[in-house]
Amino acid sequence: MQVGARFDELREQALAELAACADERALEAWRAAWLGRQDGRITLLLRSVKDQPPDERPAFGKAANALRAELEDALEAKRQELKERALRELATLRALDVTLPGRRPTRGTLHPVTQTLRDCIRAFEAMGFRVFEGPEVEWAYYNFDAVRIPEDHPARDMWDTLWVDALVDGERKMLLRTHTSPNQIRVLERHAPPIRVIVPGKCYRQEATDATHEWMLTQIEGLAVDEGVRMSDLKGVLYDFARRVFGHDRRIIFHHSYFPFVEPGVEMAIDCFRCRGSGAECPTCHGSGWIEILGAGMVHPEIIANAGLDPSRYTGFAFGLGIERVAMLRWGIEDIRHFYQNDLRFLRQF
Repeated sequence: MQVGARFDELREQALAELAACADERALEAWRAAWLGRQDGRITLLLRSVKDQPPDERPAFGKAANALRAELEDALEAKRQELKERALRELATLRALDVTLPGRRPTRGTLHPVTQTLRDCIRAFEAMGFRVFEGPEVEWAYYNFDAVRIPEDHPARDMWDTLWVDALVDGERKMLLRTHTSPNQIRVLERHAPPIRVIVPGKCYRQEATDATHEWMLTQIEGLAVDEGVRMSDLKGVLYDFARRVFGHDRRIIFHHSYFPFVEPGVEMAIDCFRCRGSGAECPTCHGSGWIEILGAGMVHPEIIANAGLDPSRYTGFAFGLGIERVAMLRWGIEDIRHFYQNDLRFLRQF
């Protein structure tokens, strides 16, 4: 058989098989069979040039190279054809009908605790308080010692405090802060009077949960230190806060309480949203008619002195309120545990 006729036959066979390829897998199989580097038919053909009669070798090699170039071009054209066909099918089968009404995306909302926290911050900012943040993993010195809670105080007990399992000088000195009061000390260390700041953040206590207590809570710590700060200033700030957040129809009460870092100390409570102060068999206020939302008082002179200030010149007040309880009072939520159960039926109400 002449060289030209032999190559014409191979060309027709290769192109016919290529035309029959319907997808990428078949195309790859054809490429391996005809143009593969190891045992493709065209590759083997080129390797056989040396076996041809000497006078036919030039024509044979030229024809083989020409056939390989032609098949490579045909392969690329076929690959492009398959891609265009796939795009046309995709456009036909998955076409977007722009005449259909769009699907409204699900709209989320802020968590009720976050909403309440931001409202409380705005209320205090309107009275001139600045926002300051502190660490949640705290040193025992700031959490206890610096705020006049000695080592034998019950609050240090393992049942009240979540300690970090790491020893420093042979002792556990790191913990998850139990309140935001450590930031009173941090602010006093860094800033000179006049001071008027609030510190929002999470606190952690290892305690049993019930309708008004959780092991994790959100607090806002407030601190004001300057010359001539009085108890009446504290009451004025807290009354104004209550009016801004709860409205004018809620009853508020102050009564004396003890906190190591203030003297004197008070608690502020608001009439129970459920029983409206009657206390009759109410599981939310435990029959008292009131729900305590914050503790406050005048900063103890010892703390002011430890900060390097003269307690005969500077006085101050501090307060700490629980955001979850504020949210319960605002919206009439009966159980604090609802906030962190991730029940969408509850969260979608806000």
